[in-house]
Amino acid sequence: MKHEVNIVDVAKKAGVSIATVSNVVNGKGRVSASTIQKVQRVIEELGYTPNLPARNLKTRRTDLIGLVVPTMEPGRLQDNPFYWDLLAGVEEGARDRKFHIILTGIDESTETFAFVKERRLDGLIIVGMNEGSQAIGRAMELGLPVVFIDSYLQDSELYQVNLDDHMGSYRATSYLIAQGHRRIALLVGDIPLERIADYGVLHERWLGYKDALEEAGIPYDPQLMIKLPTSLEGGYQASNRLVELPDVTAIFSFSDISAMGLLKGLKGKGKSVPGEYSVIGFDNLFISEYTSPSLTTVSQNILEKGQAAVRMLIDQIDGKPIAERRKTLPVDLIVRETTGRGPFL
Repeated sequence: MKHEVNIVDVAKKAGVSIATVSNVVNGKGRVSASTIQKVQRVIEELGYTPNLPARNLKTRRTDLIGLVVPTMEPGRLQDNPFYWDLLAGVEEGARDRKFHIILTGIDESTETFAFVKERRLDGLIIVGMNEGSQAIGRAMELGLPVVFIDSYLQDSELYQVNLDDHMGSYRATSYLIAQGHRRIALLVGDIPLERIADYGVLHERWLGYKDALEEAGIPYDPQLMIKLPTSLEGGYQASNRLVELPDVTAIFSFSDISAMGLLKGLKGKGKSVPGEYSVIGFDNLFISEYTSPSLTTVSQNILEKGQAAVRMLIDQIDGKPIAERRKTLPVDLIVRETTGRGPFL
């Protein structure tokens, strides 16, 4: 039977104590740089892998954290590349701290978070939780560190990472107005508009749109709100609604993925972009630069959002002090080819 390399073998070959090898593996204790390099070289030569179950029994940690996304319909995670970028940021930040990620979608109205106890997760990152959701209380009752992304929860004790969504929407709408557009439609997502205040991110973006209109002396028109799912298909179907709206020359989509579907729908109807319609998205997904024409969009650093959340979570797990419980990341407007002059310029 082949001998399984263990920590004793590494210590013996490196000429150091077992405690030193343990400190190097776990990134703890005071170990000189030269010793770290020597131990790591021996670990690589011998192909040593730490015994995680044994270490977990000792530390009572699994080094597993959950990334949780409430989903209103099947396929939401696959359909929107936003979640791909966010997962990449979380995974990269977790890997740097030697943690691993479990991704799961939930129905927040019925989720019990039993999987957290079953897998003995050390903490949770929850995306897009709305104020008043019963799932918030259930998650906090677990007694584990939790960080919320894109949630806008009022409880100041909760750890949150958000974007300056209001500013992003305000800048996008203001840009369209400055380009000479006055009738600007809004692709808001498949939500009841009378309850938009319950949807944190969408509410902030809606308010930014309204504030830009008000500043320019343009009345808000609820008839310009297009409510369809945030997806390629939703955006594609939005083109049917858009062409029926009189005098509209621009549309602002609250997501890049819907804007991309919209571009295809308009092209199929023989409508030119930006000739007849200017289009702006939100997210600056990695594929938004490769649409034809390339998409003007509000840029957010999705990778940094994921990394900031995982740093905040693991610092809680490790008992490290955290300077701020609520972190807000900046936005930028990336002007590309889908926007042009309107009739009032």
